[in-house]
Amino acid sequence: MTTATAELTGDYTIDTSHSRVGFVARHAMVTKVRGAFNEWEGTAHLDGDNPANSSVRVVIQAKSIDTRNGQRDEHLRSNDFLDMDNNPEITFVSTAVEPSGDETFKVSGDLSVRGVTKPVTIEFEYTGTAVDPFGNTRIGLEGSVVINRKDFGVSWNAALEGGGVLVSEKVTLEIEVSAIKNA
Repeated sequence: MTTATAELTGDYTIDTSHSRVGFVARHAMVTKVRGAFNEWEGTAHLDGDNPANSSVRVVIQAKSIDTRNGQRDEHLRSNDFLDMDNNPEITFVSTAVEPSGDETFKVSGDLSVRGVTKPVTIEFEYTGTAVDPFGNTRIGLEGSVVINRKDFGVSWNAALEGGGVLVSEKVTLEIEVSAIKNA
């Protein structure tokens, strides 16, 4: 890590009102649908001197999925997709953190969706540090990863008349984090 990030060692709480866990999937093979989860929480321990000692935990409420289309959101909450009634939470728990550049990191961990847990590695970029007007030290991170939804048991689809399917198997998860250092 750089000298600036080495000084950031400590425990953090993700400020979800200034952060985003979103996703992008192709719809009808011609356009992208974007959405996000509105209810979630996360914590992190950062070790600037030894990033391998860092860790992250995020818990997302599946019911909070929001694509700005109520009918689609209800379908995504159903057994066809997230099976929210039986699996109300989506979780990510890190298993390893390693630098991949001066200010980039690979965060590997276990992602659990719909009761299925699979390993994923998310590439994050450290985007900066600031002291907010309330005296809190904030750090910023941005990352993304492409997953195959079928790997998590999310296999519903519909064939299109001209070929192809209604919903892509590949989903890009987009994470933008503002985390506040705990006192």
